[in-house]
Amino acid sequence: MDTWIAARRPDVLLLQEVRAPETVVEEYLDGWHVANLGSRIKGRAGVLVASRHPIADVRRGLPELASGEEDDVHTGRWIEADIVVPAAGTLTAVSTYQHSGSTKPGQEATMAAKYSYLERTTARLAELAAAEVPAVVAGDINIAHTNADIKNWKGNLGSAGFLPAERAHLDRWAELGWTDLGRAHGGDGPGPYTWWSWRGKAFDNDAGWRIDYQYANPALVPACRKVEVDRAPSYAERWSDHAAVVAVYEF
Repeated sequence: MDTWIAARRPDVLLLQEVRAPETVVEEYLDGWHVANLGSRIKGRAGVLVASRHPIADVRRGLPELASGEEDDVHTGRWIEADIVVPAAGTLTAVSTYQHSGSTKPGQEATMAAKYSYLERTTARLAELAAAEVPAVVAGDINIAHTNADIKNWKGNLGSAGFLPAERAHLDRWAELGWTDLGRAHGGDGPGPYTWWSWRGKAFDNDAGWRIDYQYANPALVPACRKVEVDRAPSYAERWSDHAAVVAVYEF
């Protein structure tokens, strides 16, 4: 990843599945302003915002309204950072890692957790959509929204990540005013995909899923100039089963 960072030189990084200890994160991202949130379950989740510009405020997690706390399974999945952008004011950047879930027998609890977290995510998105402050919500959403977002959509109609009830949440996000920048700037598809299984020839055959997104609220949409997916040149050169989604903004 360090080679990619050196080549791309991003101003802001929104990372998911950050499982490294705090000391490793600080060492690796030395010189960055960092907001990090790990999971209380070891080896799970973890989200991070790293910025070349100062971070004015950080909000961690999506606590339950009644208790003000999060269940362990939901921790390390949502972090908001208010970034001070020169000559542009404040940008709210959210890194989120939504549950993957599973439809396998005996794993029903994973889907219950996914839907519960999607409901809380959608409630928070309603608030951010209405804000005057530009906001980007990005990360591994673990949902392919339409047939254009998954190569083998017919074979995955019953799979977690492509269920109608999951996809309906992304419909709701659009209704709230959020723009899927990858689709808005990437054409009608199919693809470009952002995730491929390590198994078989999925990557070589481009049998992928588009499950990584950058969503912009109405205040941010006009600033986006282009969106690109940095798919590795070859299987051997991959440093993740995901590809980075890169958006360019001008304020």
